[in-house]
Amino acid sequence: MSASDVPEQYRGLRSFAFGDGPRLADELLELVLKGVKTATCSTEDEPNTSTPGERWIVLDGRGTPRCVIESTEVTYRRYGEVDAAFARDEGEGDCSLAYWREAHREYFGRQGKFSEDMMLMCERFRLVETFADHRVAS
Repeated sequence: MSASDVPEQYRGLRSFAFGDGPRLADELLELVLKGVKTATCSTEDEPNTSTPGERWIVLDGRGTPRCVIESTEVTYRRYGEVDAAFARDEGEGDCSLAYWREAHREYFGRQGKFSEDMMLMCERFRLVETFADHRVAS
């Protein structure tokens, strides 16, 4: 599926891929498609900040549109203020707060942005539509 295959009603939406590389983008997208991942976070200075009700096209690791999500909640919290419920909704690893903290320490560390008191945009979302060919390449 190419960008021109995106249904007409979604063509004006902004798009993004989860993570910081093709493999992670595909892993996190698969969690969204399975309904496991219903939250994400980013640093407050990233260009993908969202507002409740905003819809986004999610891309796979090759940049192919795979689904549309809608933001349902946006809060700002420091890294150390993220709670177990949010970690569970992110759906990664064993869904524990301990896993979330370690994975995000590494993720933001790779970007050179990690600090214990960094501010995060914490977003919950719902899956709106999966495009026909939604399989993630292995």
